[in-house]
Amino acid sequence: MDPYIGKMLDNRYEILEPIGKGGMAVVYKAKCHRLNRLVAVKILKSDLAQDADFRRRFNAESQAVALLSHPNIVSVYDVSKGGDIEYIVMELIDGITLKQYMERRGLLNWRESLHFITQIMRALSHAHSRGIVHRDIKPQNIMVLRDGSVRVTDFGIACLENSAQTLTQEALGSVHYISPEQARGDRTDARSDIYSSGVVLYEMLTGRLPFVGDSAVSVAIQHLSSIPLAPREINKEIPEQLELICMKAMTPDLERRYASAEAMISDLETFRKNPDVDLDFDLEDLRPEEVDEPTRPLRTAGIHAAAQQHGRTSVSRERERRRDYEEDEDRRSNKTQTVLWTVAGLLAAVLVFFLFRSIFASFQTPAGPEQYVVKNVLGMTVEEAAQIDGVKDIFTLAEQTPIFSSEYDAGEIARQDPAEGEYRKGDNLTIKVWVSMGEETGEMPNVKDMTVLAAKAAMKSLIEKYELTIDASEEYQEFNDEIEKGHIIRTYPEKGEQLKKGDTIQVVVSKGPEFKEVKVLKFIGINIETARNQLETLGLVCEDADIEIVPSSEGIGTIVWQSLEPNTMAKEGDTIKFQVSSGSSVSQPSYGSGIITSTYELPQDGRKTVHVTVYVSHESEPQFDDIVSCEKKSITIPLQGSGEQEIKVYFDGELETSHTVQFQG
Repeated sequence: MDPYIGKMLDNRYEILEPIGKGGMAVVYKAKCHRLNRLVAVKILKSDLAQDADFRRRFNAESQAVALLSHPNIVSVYDVSKGGDIEYIVMELIDGITLKQYMERRGLLNWRESLHFITQIMRALSHAHSRGIVHRDIKPQNIMVLRDGSVRVTDFGIACLENSAQTLTQEALGSVHYISPEQARGDRTDARSDIYSSGVVLYEMLTGRLPFVGDSAVSVAIQHLSSIPLAPREINKEIPEQLELICMKAMTPDLERRYASAEAMISDLETFRKNPDVDLDFDLEDLRPEEVDEPTRPLRTAGIHAAAQQHGRTSVSRERERRRDYEEDEDRRSNKTQTVLWTVAGLLAAVLVFFLFRSIFASFQTPAGPEQYVVKNVLGMTVEEAAQIDGVKDIFTLAEQTPIFSSEYDAGEIARQDPAEGEYRKGDNLTIKVWVSMGEETGEMPNVKDMTVLAAKAAMKSLIEKYELTIDASEEYQEFNDEIEKGHIIRTYPEKGEQLKKGDTIQVVVSKGPEFKEVKVLKFIGINIETARNQLETLGLVCEDADIEIVPSSEGIGTIVWQSLEPNTMAKEGDTIKFQVSSGSSVSQPSYGSGIITSTYELPQDGRKTVHVTVYVSHESEPQFDDIVSCEKKSITIPLQGSGEQEIKVYFDGELETSHTVQFQG
């Protein structure tokens, strides 16, 4: 049994249930009784709380996150220490991690990847501007909310940029996303977070990690010494310029990497506005220069030792291979002479055959036109294809009507006739070529405020033409005060953005307004008009038809029953009904008295409230005497009497009106 479940921290935060575990701490769902809301409480593990180094790291996180306030960073409400428990109170995120999102969705399209990485970089830009380096950026530390926004979480190994890094005996961060300088144990700065973000972008675009291995050590060594496959070699659908941004973020050379999150955001925004933009660098600019320098030992003890063992194992295996080679050398030398004589005999036979064929051919008829094999020109421009060997000075390229192609970029040859490998002979040979106009794309229409069915009907031709998928899962639904329940709030891609074959359109559907809960007060024993004033503040509704006049010994207009129980919770806008006293405990008084209700217009001269007093002529005491809000515009008052009586109404002590009424009986 978890010892924290049910525990109250600082007489405020009630621990409800665990929702996640990390290396240093456990995160619980909790209720803040002071503000009546659910929160996340991160508590340092009890076995680590005794370690001064772990307490220092936990306090470092507290110091780091306390400096941050950004829509893409999880909000921190409180940092405290209750007895021997150190904890951080944060907003409770209703969503899943980016890692879980990728596992559910599979390969993300580049537009969705661009949407997520831009928000991640904005969060890091804010953290870096406060001198905070996260040092553990990975999909597991990024939350995806229902509205498509993201929150960067877990600054558990974050540090102030100008503070010393004391954990030099371990590689920080998760090894698949670790930067080369972290693997070496060097001092980290904002560029380390940019490298890790580049790895996250690489994984979103390609569906795989740039480096994998049998152990954490082998992966870390690859970060130090290897260059990953370019994303477009894995997925040709990735735009070239987005690939460049990803590879620049991931370059191991600090001087070639983005200098700041802002610089990367600038390129991402430039690309988002124009995917065909030409950035001022290419892949060759990002490759590290070959420099002949001595090997640098890693500062991280674990990786360094493993690397040395890796080297010793390689040398040992090389010696074994050399010994085996020397033992086999003698055996191979004896066989070599036999093989040489056999080959010489075969060559002599082939030479005699071709000599005989050439003599025989001299007696045949003259040869016909020369025959040529058709070359492959797909994927080339017409100008490039015309200059390759086997086409130049032999074939003429005849351009046909351009065609759309999802396989070849605009300007490249997408189709040829005759096909590669066919033979043609004679003069004036021609290859027909069809140049690509690029992938045929559609445009996302405006379906906001439609139902999903109506949107599918409106997009029927687009869905069929481009084989689109409409994703309106429940996880994307959200409350909205303006859009009717079941109608579309927004889509990804957004209105006007390009649609390509096989795209998935994510639809965010409204769940209608989110009703606010209110606590029902006790109205029994107070005047009906006083209660109606309070109802306006609470947001509850009581119409005239919801009030029943009943006989009671209580004073006229006093509430004796209410339909909603006191101290229970109701939704804003709910109706509450009342029974109101007639001022008599019998339903048929012997003297023939009766009950009537009279309605009076309230003054609209700028007064917020008015003191209303109503007299029935046969009585010296008023039957109604209360202060009423003028916002109601009118007031309905139950009155009791018998026969014909004069009613006098006073506003703030001045006679407003008088009239005669006939009571029943």
